[in-house]
Amino acid sequence: MSRHHQPRSGSVAFSPRKRAAKETPKIRSWPETEETCLLGFPGYKVGMTHITLLDNVKNSPTQGMEVTSPVTIVETPPVVVLGIRAYRKDTRGLKAMTDIMASGLNEDLARKITLPKKDEAATKLDELKEKLDEVEDIRVLIHTIPRLTSVPKKKPEILECGIGGKSIEEKLEFAQTVLGKEINPADSFSDGEHIDTIAVTKGKGFQGPVKRFGVRIQYGKAARSSKGRHVGSIGPWTPARTMWTVAMAGQMGYHKRTEYNKKILKIGEASQVDEVNPKGGFVKYGLVKNGFVVIKGSIPGPSKRLVMMRKAVRPIGKHNDAPDITYISTASKQGV
Repeated sequence: MSRHHQPRSGSVAFSPRKRAAKETPKIRSWPETEETCLLGFPGYKVGMTHITLLDNVKNSPTQGMEVTSPVTIVETPPVVVLGIRAYRKDTRGLKAMTDIMASGLNEDLARKITLPKKDEAATKLDELKEKLDEVEDIRVLIHTIPRLTSVPKKKPEILECGIGGKSIEEKLEFAQTVLGKEINPADSFSDGEHIDTIAVTKGKGFQGPVKRFGVRIQYGKAARSSKGRHVGSIGPWTPARTMWTVAMAGQMGYHKRTEYNKKILKIGEASQVDEVNPKGGFVKYGLVKNGFVVIKGSIPGPSKRLVMMRKAVRPIGKHNDAPDITYISTASKQGV
C-alpha cells in the first residue's frame, strides 16, 4: 500500500499569531503623493448591507448592467488635528524631533493625555523652521470624537497620520493651516477611489489546530482515543525541538491586518444618514449619526471597531471612476 502524502494545511504567513498590542492600529508606511492632504482617516465599522450599482469596470462581462454588491458601512465623524510632529533621519531610521500641540483642545482628551497648559505652538513653529533642513518628514497627530457616534466610548483615540506634498515646506504649511481644526473624509478621499483598510480583526480566543490552521481531522485508529483534532506528529527526532511551523493550538484572531485596494463607492454626509440606516439601526451598532463611507466588500474587525483608511500604497491597474448607485438596502439586519 502506498504511503499517504499530503501538503501542510494553513498559512504560516502571519507568525507569531499573538494578540495585537493595541486595538488602535499603527500605520508604519504612507504613500507618496503630490496632493497636500491627510493620507488617512479613521472611522468606526458599522456593519454590512448590499447595494445595486451600474458596473463601470472596463471590459467586464456585466459592464453597463446593474449588479448587486456587498458593502461595508464605516461611520466617519470629523477628526481634529491636535498636533504636528517632525521627524529627522537617524542611524536607526526616523526619530521624532518635536511635537507642536494646538491650543483649546477637547476636554475629553484629558482622559488620554495631559493637555498643554499654555499655547507654545507659535514659538515651536519658529524653532522648527530654523531647523527645517534637518527634517525628514512632517506628520500630524489627530484624535477622534467618539461621543458623536453610537459607540459607547468617551475617550478619544489618538493616531498619527501622514501628509501628502511635494516638499517638506509644503507639508509644514498645510499642517499649520489644519492645526486645531476639524477634518472630514471628503477632504482626503473621493468617490471611486481605492484605499487600504487597517484594523484589528475579530478575536476568537484560544483555538485548536483544526480551526486555527485547518489541519485534517485524523481518521481510523489514530482518532479513537482523542477525537483526532490534533496533528499526527509535531516533528522528527532531529532536530530535537519543535519547529515554529508546526500547527499548534493558540491565539486566533485579534491580529492587526491590512487589506489593500478596497473601493470607496460613496462618501455620505451627516444629512444623508437615512440612505443607509435600517429601521431600528444596525445590529450591535445602532444608528449612523455622522458622515459615512460605503466600501465595497468586507473589511477587518467587528462592529464598533476603529478602522484606519489609508490612500492606496499600490493602486496599480485600479480605476477610480465613481459608480452610479441605484439602490442601497435598508432592510433590517436582525437575525442575519
